[in-house]
Amino acid sequence: MSKDLIIVESPAKVKTISKFLGRDYLVEASVGHVRDLPGNKLGVDEDNDFRPQYQVLSGKQKVVSKLRKAANQAEQVFLAPDPDREGEAIAWHVAELIKSANSNIHRIQFNEITAGAVRDALKHPRQLDDRLFQSQQARRILDRLVGYKISPLLWQKVKRGISAGRVQSVALRLIVEREKERQAFVPEEYWVFKASLRAETLPEFEAELWKINGAKAKVGTQEQAEDLAAKVSAASFQVQEIKEKERSKQPKPPFITSSLQQEASNRHNFSAKQTMALAQQLYEGVDLGSRGTTALITYMRTDSVRISKEARDGAKEWILSNMGQDYYPPKPRTFKSKGSAQDAHEAIRPVDVSIHPDQVRSYLTRQQYQLYKLIWLRFMASQMAAAKFWDTTVTVRAENTLWRAKGERLTFPGFMSLYVPEDQKKEVQLPPMTEGEELSLQKLSKEQKFTQPPNRFTEASLVRKLEDEGIGRPSTYAQIISTLRDRDYVRMEGRQFLPTELGYTVNDLLVAHFSQLMDVGFTAQMENQLDQVATGEQDWLALLRRFTQDFNPTLDKAKQEMSEVKSGIPTEVTCEKCGRPMVIKFGKNGEFLACSGYPECTNTSNFARDEQGAIQLVAPPPQEQTKVGTCPKCGSDLVLKKARTGSRFIACSSYPKCKYAQPFGTGVPCPQEDCPGELVEKSSKRGKVFYACDQYPKCSYAVWDYPVQEPCPKCESPILVRKTTKARGEHLACPNRSCSYWRKLEDDAEGQASEDGEADSGDGEGKKAAGRTS
Repeated sequence: MSKDLIIVESPAKVKTISKFLGRDYLVEASVGHVRDLPGNKLGVDEDNDFRPQYQVLSGKQKVVSKLRKAANQAEQVFLAPDPDREGEAIAWHVAELIKSANSNIHRIQFNEITAGAVRDALKHPRQLDDRLFQSQQARRILDRLVGYKISPLLWQKVKRGISAGRVQSVALRLIVEREKERQAFVPEEYWVFKASLRAETLPEFEAELWKINGAKAKVGTQEQAEDLAAKVSAASFQVQEIKEKERSKQPKPPFITSSLQQEASNRHNFSAKQTMALAQQLYEGVDLGSRGTTALITYMRTDSVRISKEARDGAKEWILSNMGQDYYPPKPRTFKSKGSAQDAHEAIRPVDVSIHPDQVRSYLTRQQYQLYKLIWLRFMASQMAAAKFWDTTVTVRAENTLWRAKGERLTFPGFMSLYVPEDQKKEVQLPPMTEGEELSLQKLSKEQKFTQPPNRFTEASLVRKLEDEGIGRPSTYAQIISTLRDRDYVRMEGRQFLPTELGYTVNDLLVAHFSQLMDVGFTAQMENQLDQVATGEQDWLALLRRFTQDFNPTLDKAKQEMSEVKSGIPTEVTCEKCGRPMVIKFGKNGEFLACSGYPECTNTSNFARDEQGAIQLVAPPPQEQTKVGTCPKCGSDLVLKKARTGSRFIACSSYPKCKYAQPFGTGVPCPQEDCPGELVEKSSKRGKVFYACDQYPKCSYAVWDYPVQEPCPKCESPILVRKTTKARGEHLACPNRSCSYWRKLEDDAEGQASEDGEADSGDGEGKKAAGRTS
């Protein structure tokens, strides 16, 4: 008897769903997208109704063959990729590829991976949603037209390897314009006055200057501040007014994609990309020991704050049982989504509220636990009673000035017993006072301050800005931010985005020549129109035609008029060696200043911009100049140097006359079978040193820690790595994640496995590098 086939996106879901469906169904995975536009050409026939030229993705032929074979043997096929626009596209492409093997195809979707949700979806299959697919297809074609037509122009005019994007470039504009606002900002002086006062009852309290002569207090110079201080010090202080009231603070709604990314960034410093990867793991299922593989959260790509009645009832039961009646609101809470929300599925919430984060902590990685706890607490808090405060505002008069002191006392914690908002201020209590009461001045302080420029964007604030402006969709924010960093358009200064010189240049050229495409309002309008395609209010072909009617002539004009900056961007800096102007150039390791008289003058310099945007020369970091041999090209000395990003390399001392260079070798052969390579020192664009095979891209083996040519006695890995951690100090460890072997360097005794049975896996970047290890 043939089984029904369920096709999901991820192999992790196969295990989770197979667990509760048993032998009645065969579950296979498409492993993400199976078809897309070609990677080496435009792949869109504009003269034939924008017909896309889809092809099976490289490396997916075996997956497609397996799906066709399974479909051929099945009675029915249920397509179950994620419940969003992208998931609908995956389902559509899979259907196109397998329909010759089995045409009995249905679409199912579920917001949570539970037995009930999956079985209910199987009872209510539907046909593929052509309008939803067309919306995704129109978006994909728009992005391809913009990216594949503008990027080559940037390669020609600026630098190879960079790119433009319909949403990416607008996000870059926000970052660049914020930095230009900061550079143009002129700080203004102001003075803050505070008075420490005492009533008849202790303790002292602090009041801040509020008004002078009935108007908002403005003290702009030291002279004014000294004059005011003299007058106030001699004045008597008297309580003029006391206002008291009870205030309620309501909980925020459960997370949507963007708010989860913002909160995870603010509380745990997770990147948007990292947050989405962790959420995907929690959604697809985690091995919880005796519980088996269990999905912990609902689908994480959503802009709706709606929750199901079952989820609301589950939260109510938990709150009443664990917190008490007072902590549940008079009626169940509901939240209203924004007008632009798709509302296709619920907010992000725990699948089962009875699974407390602390109960499963031992089964989760530290970051999985942090994110699950964040989601669990936020959801539970969203269903709880309001917190209540008693607010007191005291107004104090002294001559022609008014001062204010504010007190806040928590009278009932409500939802804040679980989840305290980040903007919650520290409780301040004021002593009992009466109107007309005389106060004694204990201390008068004045402090000079200056107005501050607008803050640079962080990941959290950029996501909030993109969402507020209607640019892109929450599911795309992580990739947008990642692309800006990968293209070296921005760098991180602490947790803030700072545009690079390349970012400034690309942005300014695009704004000058593609004003409509770079317009925030136009981009938001385009997003709305793409959403209207999904609801049938817009025709996808008509949308593409309108777009290209303006875009193509604009592109042709830009090809003729855009200035070429490869030879360098002029500056006012003069070359110290020959007196000619210095220009900004873009190299493999970032921007630098070079003499415009090259090749006659080879003077170069690092530089930075000050807060006003002016260029400041930066002395190069000290480089190791150890002699290590003779140049095979010219016979000069070979010396050990350090790249700007941190890794060491060997180069000819006669540079730039001789440009011979080679990576710094470790002497450790690549551990990959039949690979003739050696592990050499390299560094990422973000300055993290790692060790990779010198045969890349033929061999992609890489480790983050310094390799040692010694086999692991436990798993027979050909190498060990040298690590230093707080817990173990300097030690050797096996780079194989599934092996727990380690030992201290100062002794020859075999070390102990860590508590979780795994060797240290390092940070998020380390995991990325390990992903290259085959």
